[in-house]
Amino acid sequence: MAQVPQTFLDALAVRTWCGLALGALGRAREEIDAINVYPVADGDTGTNLYLTLESAATAVEAVFAGYETGAGKPSLADAVHAMAHGALIGARGNSGTILAQLLRGMAQVLAEGGEAAHIDGAGLRLALRRAADSAWQAVAHPVEGTVLTVASAAAEAAEEAEGDCGTVARAAYEGALTALAATPGQLPVLGRAGVVDAGGRGLVAVLGALVEAFTGEAVREAPAAPESLTAAGESGQAPDAVSDGHARVESMCDGDLCAEGSENGGPAYEVIYLLEAGDTAVARLRERLDALGDSLVVVGGDGLWNVHVHVDDAGAAVEAGVEAGRPYRIRITHFGLGDVHTGGERPPRERAQRAVVAVVPGEGLAGLYTEAGATTVLARPGEPPASGELVQAVRRAHAREVVLLPNDAELRHTAAAAAEQARAEGIRVALIPTRSAVQGIAALAVHAPDRRFDEDVVQMTAAAGATRYAELVVAERQSWTTAGICQAGDVLGLIDGDVAVIGPDVTATARTVLDRMLQAGGELVTLVVGDGAPETVAEQLEARVRESYLAVDTVVYRGGRQGTLLLIGVE
Repeated sequence: MAQVPQTFLDALAVRTWCGLALGALGRAREEIDAINVYPVADGDTGTNLYLTLESAATAVEAVFAGYETGAGKPSLADAVHAMAHGALIGARGNSGTILAQLLRGMAQVLAEGGEAAHIDGAGLRLALRRAADSAWQAVAHPVEGTVLTVASAAAEAAEEAEGDCGTVARAAYEGALTALAATPGQLPVLGRAGVVDAGGRGLVAVLGALVEAFTGEAVREAPAAPESLTAAGESGQAPDAVSDGHARVESMCDGDLCAEGSENGGPAYEVIYLLEAGDTAVARLRERLDALGDSLVVVGGDGLWNVHVHVDDAGAAVEAGVEAGRPYRIRITHFGLGDVHTGGERPPRERAQRAVVAVVPGEGLAGLYTEAGATTVLARPGEPPASGELVQAVRRAHAREVVLLPNDAELRHTAAAAAEQARAEGIRVALIPTRSAVQGIAALAVHAPDRRFDEDVVQMTAAAGATRYAELVVAERQSWTTAGICQAGDVLGLIDGDVAVIGPDVTATARTVLDRMLQAGGELVTLVVGDGAPETVAEQLEARVRESYLAVDTVVYRGGRQGTLLLIGVE
């Protein structure tokens, strides 16, 4: 929490704001999920907002951590750029995508001062206006009574305020709160359900955290329903909602900004991906996706975009992205017959007894793990998943017992935090501290759901622990390593996390690494080949094993774009 009130916005205030906003969304997540009715009650707006903000906060923390080992401190521009980029790459659903664009709009103004240490109330007013305007522009068919309306009201109220950042932030919060209470009168579906807009409720929580970052004082909580509707419910005129307090289903979408007219049904798929492309290509992409479906939101800039759309032809939506540039982190969700967009309630799905959730570094391994029955979380190079993303995967696995495989030593604490949160929700979770995807493969190979949970975890842990692992990467700069000094462009062979071999050639370095690993014995060699590795490396390593190591088998997988040239496991 902010300990001392301050009158300006600097890098530290951004960090404080992100932390407070994450806490506020964490507390309000379930409530926001429950009031998510426009245009469909699929109950994930609060979760999407939380995951998006968590990604933003993680990026800001990484900037501060980078300065802890050296001199100086991050500038305001450093902090807001990290915040916006983190939100962009972590944005989930309509609500999260819009929040990412709001933060990006603010960052564009806040970073205009270059190395300026801080901005005052006037700068914050401009930032809030840019945020609202950019969010409206990002939505193909904006609708009043949504988070867009709340954002505009916050900007308008801020423009009327005179004073420091705390004064401006409080005015924006109060304006947003008033606009939120009016949303049921702007969207009939909200009025019938007796709730306010879910995305707008989340934005109010974020703005309340901004006030607290400046003043050190917590704001009053925003209600899930306006007082007039709450009173009507108490007098016996209950809104049209189901008995558990969740509003009835109206149509298909995740809840904030889809086009009007979808209340009687909608497309079958939600498609989301990050896209590397130029402005001109993205303009053409918008036109094509708008013709394919609805709920289109495209945010970002400077070559990196987050694309969200609902379509009947998911393949066509992805192909459109391929034509525009390079799409990745592709997520396709099938709403399905009898699902939320049909207007009927979804029958509760029976929980499985046990499931495995695994973090994987590339699309190839994601396919392999999925075929083996695991629920996967894709970790892109330089983009490790946040704890909230792991918790979401555990929930998605829908099991009473879950084995969690982080497959990365750096994710140990993140995975532990996710496991604790899942346990608090009544899920039995065992965390196996796998440090590489090849250890995860070994653990998954002995997984037996029909065994007692403790026995299964012991067997999987033993299999992972008996697997030595190595990886080949390219050095980005000159540096000291445990194997000596490397130069930029050298191939590094890491065994069990430490640099063991430095070489100029991928195949030769890989052969040396493999020989060192097999000196201690082994029965099975696992090779996971990344996109950047030579095409013949697997073939040559297989030949090496056949010729020099009797009774040792080799299995090869294609890892895709996984951040490393080659992963090696020896069991």
